[in-house]
Amino acid sequence: MEDYGDYLYVAVRMLAPDGDGEFQSEQVSLLLGNGYVVSFQEQPGDLFWRIRERLRAGAGRLRGEGADGLFHALLDAIVDGYFTVIEEFGERIEAVEDEVVAEPNRKTLQAIYALKRSLVALRRSVWPLRDVVAELERGESPLIREPTRVYFRDIYDHTIEVAETVETYREVMTGTLDVYLSSQSSKMNEIMKVLTVIATIFIPLTFIAGVYGMNFAHMPGIGHPLGYAAALASMAVVAGLMLLYFRKEEWI
Repeated sequence: MEDYGDYLYVAVRMLAPDGDGEFQSEQVSLLLGNGYVVSFQEQPGDLFWRIRERLRAGAGRLRGEGADGLFHALLDAIVDGYFTVIEEFGERIEAVEDEVVAEPNRKTLQAIYALKRSLVALRRSVWPLRDVVAELERGESPLIREPTRVYFRDIYDHTIEVAETVETYREVMTGTLDVYLSSQSSKMNEIMKVLTVIATIFIPLTFIAGVYGMNFAHMPGIGHPLGYAAALASMAVVAGLMLLYFRKEEWI
């Protein structure tokens, strides 16, 4: 915000959902002078159509409040757009949390990081707006009358609410990322446990097979007709006993 004496210049970020779970951001410039308000947008759009309809219909007190009242209404409409974006972020965060609890995968991790980046961008738009509104509320410009400053306090409360919600969402996403990493670590531990059990079972079987695979002329059971079956049976018994022991210890 810049106060040039005979007019005020305010540049804020206008946010709107883009339909793909993200949000669009563009700069809106407002000029408040003695009896006039001028607004500039970067992109074609009609953010202030509701205000225009109210002015045409003569409904409410807006037409009789002067330029500073219209300036407040335009700024309030921009801040209200933040709540629409916040609501969509809440829905996306809930969906990601459900996915993390159910079946997280690599796409889940990408969604978490995408949300964190978007929340950082949203925070960069909200915090400067809070400072601008606070300055308008307590400023000494004669272009804003004292009765109108009360309404700017309402906008300030809204910006604080948006900023706190953004911070809450960032903390939620940090916790969601921790849950995802913990679930992946737990899943990896389960995989390693199964592989370790399998490898442990095959260690004595490999030993038995290695002993009877040595090419010595005189070995017990080499010439016996049931030697091969006895070796397989001993392997099966050893594997069965180890499985029973693992189950008793609740390792599997």
